[in-house]
Amino acid sequence: MAWNDVSALWQDIALTVLFLVPALLTGALVLRGYAPWPLVRAILWRFRGASALFVLLIAVSVGMGIGLLAQERGLRRGTAQAADKFDLVITAPGSELTAMLATVFLQPADMGLLDGATWDEIAGHDSVALAAPLAFGDSFGASAVVGTTLGFARYLADGQITGRPWQAEGEALIGALVPLEIGAEFTPAHGVGDAVDDHAHGDAHIRVVGRLGRSGTPWDRAILVPIETVWEVHGLANGHAPGTGRLGPPFDAAYFPGAPAVVVHSDALWANYALRSEFTRDRETMAFFPGAVLAQLYGVLGDVRQVMSLMALVTQALVAASVLLGLFILSRLFRRQIALLRALGAPARFVFAVVWCFGAALLLSGALLGLCAGVGTASVLARVVTARTDVLVAAPVGWTEIHFLAVFVSVTLLLSLLPAAIVLRQPVVQGLRS
Repeated sequence: MAWNDVSALWQDIALTVLFLVPALLTGALVLRGYAPWPLVRAILWRFRGASALFVLLIAVSVGMGIGLLAQERGLRRGTAQAADKFDLVITAPGSELTAMLATVFLQPADMGLLDGATWDEIAGHDSVALAAPLAFGDSFGASAVVGTTLGFARYLADGQITGRPWQAEGEALIGALVPLEIGAEFTPAHGVGDAVDDHAHGDAHIRVVGRLGRSGTPWDRAILVPIETVWEVHGLANGHAPGTGRLGPPFDAAYFPGAPAVVVHSDALWANYALRSEFTRDRETMAFFPGAVLAQLYGVLGDVRQVMSLMALVTQALVAASVLLGLFILSRLFRRQIALLRALGAPARFVFAVVWCFGAALLLSGALLGLCAGVGTASVLARVVTARTDVLVAAPVGWTEIHFLAVFVSVTLLLSLLPAAIVLRQPVVQGLRS
């Protein structure tokens, strides 16, 4: 473990302890000189039904809060990882967000085309290690059919291909989650979603020859074909002079029909910035980092997150008020037992400790059960989001959720002092008659 990781770990531990200091000090002051545990256990067992219900309510509240916090962090991490392979994207001028959603997350979009001269300039640049044109617009079922190069397919899957790479037009590599088998044939439909025309490419038959490894991105449901196949299916030139019989780059600019986007990878970080600057041209090309666009989107969502955090704070305040009210109600259940203790001469501070420990036992039990419920909630939500978006979301509970739990425990344990104090103000005789 690196020194920075060790330092961050100790900082998180110290912050958690700091949040728990009010609760620890309260417990030390209340229990000083007393050990009311046998009596507290007896009261818990005597009113086990009401106590269990109260613990369950606390657990549900804490579990939902922890689950949502973990899920939000996991979704950010998952979407950021989905853009890792897309260092730089060059498209026709337009919306960076729309282009990013189309290239990284395969969302349908109406985009302009880059011409052959622009492709030649990009592919022939000294700083470009990989340039891959992308062609969208067709689909098969829920899978987008994307025309590209074999180099990009290998780059996207880190070389993990089951079966074999394509060797001719009319062959395809499928993502890890595409419901087809190697050797299967299909006919692509024109369009995506509600605009699908199943009969537009009735003469095209594509055979699956390989499957890409799991990437944890929407490309796991994509079908990759040679870009020449996409162009020819739409009645366009295939990027090469007639009779060449070539598949893949280099493409001939004179026979290059156009591509909505070109994914560019460079071995040097500085080169990516230089390429972005060079290919950001008014009315010609737009070059952007998908990661930077996501960061801007996170910035907008960060403002929303602040509002949501405020709402969560208000919600937790309401939960804390409910906890306080619940403790008042529960204290009425054993009002007679407390009055009997006071009539037998038990010190007021001992009685106070009994009532407070009863509430603390319920709160701590509910918080620990809520932590377990939060882990389960985050796992379930992660699976649902992954299934809906095809972005691999992992949402383990982290220190943010632990801090949330520590604050909740400290605040509610402090609030539980009020019911214990009010119990001591009730008349003993009236309590014995209840």
